[in-house]
Amino acid sequence: MANRMIGAIASCVVCGVVLIGADGVGWGQGGKALYPAMAPIEQYRVASVAEEVALARSAANVAVSGDAEVMVLGSHGYETAAKGTNGFVCLVERSWATTFDDPQFWNPKLRAPHCFNAAAARSVMPAYLKRTELVLSGLPKDQVEARMKEAVATKVIGVPEEGAMCYMMSKQGYLNDSAGHWHPHVMFFLPTTEAAKWGANLDGSPVYAAQGAPEPVTTFMVPVMTWSDGTVER
Repeated sequence: MANRMIGAIASCVVCGVVLIGADGVGWGQGGKALYPAMAPIEQYRVASVAEEVALARSAANVAVSGDAEVMVLGSHGYETAAKGTNGFVCLVERSWATTFDDPQFWNPKLRAPHCFNAAAARSVMPAYLKRTELVLSGLPKDQVEARMKEAVATKVIGVPEEGAMCYMMSKQGYLNDSAGHWHPHVMFFLPTTEAAKWGANLDGSPVYAAQGAPEPVTTFMVPVMTWSDGTVER
């Protein structure tokens, strides 16, 4: 069971960001990628700031996200749209959060609401924000990857802080063309480690893991029973 699930789990982790991938998803006939290049930026935008704020907050229950800072996608990167008081930061990640070899790297439909706790906001989220700035600057994917590798090598991007975690419990998320919003889950971020040592990705285990590339992070995903609005997953 777990092995089959891993085939549907994240081929991506940047800043611990998890988008759900599946073998062959995003590939057309003849092996041609359905998303070979970045689409016009308008296709990655949400209709309004208010709508994006609401989508970002849907990552966690209101007790967490209601007092969180919220960031939205701007012209050159993410911008603060709402101040927070509890240390959490919510935002909606786009497709370039995935691994660089993922065929859905440029899929403009992807929307992944996350709500990071303070430790993750300081030590995990910056990698995704850096990727976003590079993408919006117009660099091609191979140069974005090279810049990210350099940032890791020079310690501009480091390992997750102790206690770094994130909520992904939104019904409205769209994690790829196959998985939709997948399952409500929480994520825990560690410096790169072997998943099996934590019991993740083993047959019957409720814990899944994915490795960052090139970011030095292992993301552990634990499905939960309810969505952020309190309804039970069915």
